[in-house]
Amino acid sequence: MITNKKERLTNQKRVILEYLKSVKTHPSAKEVYFEVKKKLPQISLGTVYRVLNQLKEKGEVREILTEVSHFDGDTSFHSHFICEKCKKIFDVFEEIPELKNKKLKVGKIKDYQIIFYGFCKKCKK
Repeated sequence: MITNKKERLTNQKRVILEYLKSVKTHPSAKEVYFEVKKKLPQISLGTVYRVLNQLKEKGEVREILTEVSHFDGDTSFHSHFICEKCKKIFDVFEEIPELKNKKLKVGKIKDYQIIFYGFCKKCKK
């Protein structure tokens, strides 16, 4: 989980990370808060935001930037598809050339996200 030995794994971090790793729905911070609050009734929304940012900085979760940030507990390389009608986010595991650590004229790529936009099968009908 958390690899930095100096940073302790608090109960809040553990529960939030376990929740994100257990779902495929790409929840927003508020959705994480409402689910985690079932196990940790005293947790605040501010704590959830702080923990999500810490987990993101450590590479334990990925943030998907839309009108509202969504979070993904699956940090394996994959892309996302966002339906323009229902706003649902889908994982896309089709092969896309890996660009991480590739050197470009402007610099070396540390990380990147590919997001596809369109209409999901359900909304296209």
